[in-house]
Amino acid sequence: MNKLWYGDNLTIMQGMKKHSVDLIYLDPPFKSDANYNLIYKNMTGRPVPEQAEAFFDTWELDAAKLDVARKMPVLMREYGVDDNYVEFWRIWMQALRNTQPELLAYLIYMTQRLLHMKSLLRTTGSIYLHCDPAASHYIKVMMDGIFGHENFRNEVIWKRTSAHSGAKRYGPVHDTILFYSAGPKFTWNTVYGAYDPQYVEAFFTHQDEKGRRWRRTDLTGPGTRAGDSGKSWRHYDPSERGRHWQPPSYFYEKYKSLTGDDLARYDLIERLDKLDECGLIHWPQKVGGAPQGKRLLEDAPGVPLQDVWTDIKPIHNIASERLGYPTQKPIALLDRIILSSSNKGDVVFDPFCGCGTTVYSSIRNERQWIGCDIAILAIKLIREELTERHRLVEGVHFEVDGIPVSVEQAEELFRRDPFQFQHWAVERLGGFPMQKKVADRGIDGRMYFETKSELGEMILSVKGGKLRPTDIRDLRGVIEREGAQMGGFISLQEPSKAMRTEAAEAGMYEYGGNTFQRLQLLTIRDVIEQKREFHMPTRIGTKISTGQQSLPL
Repeated sequence: MNKLWYGDNLTIMQGMKKHSVDLIYLDPPFKSDANYNLIYKNMTGRPVPEQAEAFFDTWELDAAKLDVARKMPVLMREYGVDDNYVEFWRIWMQALRNTQPELLAYLIYMTQRLLHMKSLLRTTGSIYLHCDPAASHYIKVMMDGIFGHENFRNEVIWKRTSAHSGAKRYGPVHDTILFYSAGPKFTWNTVYGAYDPQYVEAFFTHQDEKGRRWRRTDLTGPGTRAGDSGKSWRHYDPSERGRHWQPPSYFYEKYKSLTGDDLARYDLIERLDKLDECGLIHWPQKVGGAPQGKRLLEDAPGVPLQDVWTDIKPIHNIASERLGYPTQKPIALLDRIILSSSNKGDVVFDPFCGCGTTVYSSIRNERQWIGCDIAILAIKLIREELTERHRLVEGVHFEVDGIPVSVEQAEELFRRDPFQFQHWAVERLGGFPMQKKVADRGIDGRMYFETKSELGEMILSVKGGKLRPTDIRDLRGVIEREGAQMGGFISLQEPSKAMRTEAAEAGMYEYGGNTFQRLQLLTIRDVIEQKREFHMPTRIGTKISTGQQSLPL
């Protein structure tokens, strides 16, 4: 079953079956804060509040990432990474920690996930990592260690835009795609690109009566032969020129497509007669000149693809595909990768599926697919595209997992991934979730509302486990510390009477002649079953589809 996952791809990959994927394509955001904010700006129709900008940097080198970095050598050895690369990681970590901490945070994040991706690939599988040139050389070193330098196949350069101005440098117009296989025997299908117009003009110099371009092709091979291939035909003897008759396989295939007959069942001289009858032989005007075959341009496969791709239009030039997603890639780009490195029925996995280009290409090319994204806005967009544009039925053609639609599913999400539960609860109510897993200073998310004089703010706290009487008191303290107008408390369990009393004692917030409880409490059951939400002035947010009804993020 094709599946769309909402959640952290690391958690999801840990639950996937080993050696279950034939092709992985990933386009991870290099600067997550900018990309995450653009998602909200483009898809909600509203700007992200300036106050929220600081809460979306996944690549910050915090204590949690440093802890992962220290444990990375153990994880690398578990996945079979050579000790030399493990030692290189230690040196690298020390060098980048003080010089490029954001880059180190990115490498920690990516290396941890690439190790899991290696275990998911079948032995005949491949992985394509789409990355920014600013980090591609760092990522390549880690991929050499994880997948093996001997399994590096290509560094593909994709020209993603026609021009880009650069101050005191050449205009940056390309992305880098690193292509590795899981082993020496991997799926590969040669894909051809179109001929350059100048090549066509130079070599396909003739036209037939139907206006089709063709080029002359030799019907002989080097060396003389004593059999039929050495005989004279139509007064031309190839032996006189040290050659013999050897029509290329193209003419066997072309003859069969024209007549339905098998040219191979005739003797060699008869084959030449048959080709002439079909108009596939060119006779030169020069008396005694060698007859040649006609190879039609329409039958030429094109040029085998090279590692520089300049023929795929950037997404801003493809109006029919644009979805308003900031990092969207053209479907033609994914078509090329999927056709080259997988077969029909194979499983394609995209752990950062964004707006779903990999999913749509997989459907078009008859592949199975698994997509994953941590942003619920992305899942919403893909689900709508699959059901509305592709006319697929959820539960029949694909499944969506990780988005709770019942209290029981919310409890399961909390057990599986507490941080993702927190993330979902905030987005479910229309807020901006914190991206840090530690040191959140009592803030799990924020919601904003507009007033005439300022942008109002509600601090959000999410609790999935056992509640304490001090939880509400702590949130009151955070509201005071941050100077926020309101606070919202979201919990799996039902708050006690004492907690509700504490919330009521926080007082009221007045605006526009209306009063709002300053500290409000909601349970997950309230949100899912009763469709309740926080009561506040007009808020900045959007609506998402849950498959059953439309609800605020």
